Amino acid sequence: MDLVTSAALFVAAFLAGALNAVAGGGSFLTFPTLIFAGIPPLVANASSTVALFPGSFASVYAYRRELKQLTTVNIPAFFGISLVGGLLGALLLLWTPERLFEALVPWLLLFATVLFAFGKPISAWISARYTLGMGVLLVVQFFIAIYGGYFGGGIGILILASLGLFGLTDLNVMNGLKTLVAGALNAVATVTFIIAGAVDWHPVAIMLPAAVLGGYGGAAIARRIPQIWLRRFVLTVAVAITAYFFLKGA
Repeated sequence: MDLVTSAALFVAAFLAGALNAVAGGGSFLTFPTLIFAGIPPLVANASSTVALFPGSFASVYAYRRELKQLTTVNIPAFFGISLVGGLLGALLLLWTPERLFEALVPWLLLFATVLFAFGKPISAWISARYTLGMGVLLVVQFFIAIYGGYFGGGIGILILASLGLFGLTDLNVMNGLKTLVAGALNAVATVTFIIAGAVDWHPVAIMLPAAVLGGYGGAAIARRIPQIWLRRFVLTVAVAITAYFFLKGA
């Protein structure tokens, strides 16, 4: 792996860690960068998960004060259901044939891109009309965690949307809980991928420390940047990457 590729992986992971801490969408940077580096899609997806998950916990530490304010959500139950769902999603990925996953990649990216682009207004429209109870929230989170363990693109948007339907409104508190549960399901997915030997450790060794730096230091920096600009940046990258994979498969 040459110096340019290594630098691209480091920068992508750092930016992904920072974006995941605030706006979400970090995997839109790491997953395609790994593929462009020559990593097969299924291994790239698993390696991206492994590289990014420590950054989530670095972000949780950055949000520790906000999480202390959260009293309406059963955090242990939310955490536990995320672990179970993340494990099932990771196993489902490992059971998916490589050729089938390659065919699914453009559609998974399209789903995540649409979710990132329109998830917020759709969530606002639904939350104005419906409210989730704690039990329903846990069921919803279980299925979100399965998707997160399998692919994960746009998972932050899904979690924030469900928390909005539950009635939470403080974005910093919601981001703290989002990073906590995303880190939990990514942690169990990481262990599963490592045991299955589905991780390419060379790029992960470059990306993992960068994601931690981005997840902690980037969170503080990103708080000072209007979220609309962060979201526009992620969305532009997501649309470009999605279009590339559709054209590649045509």
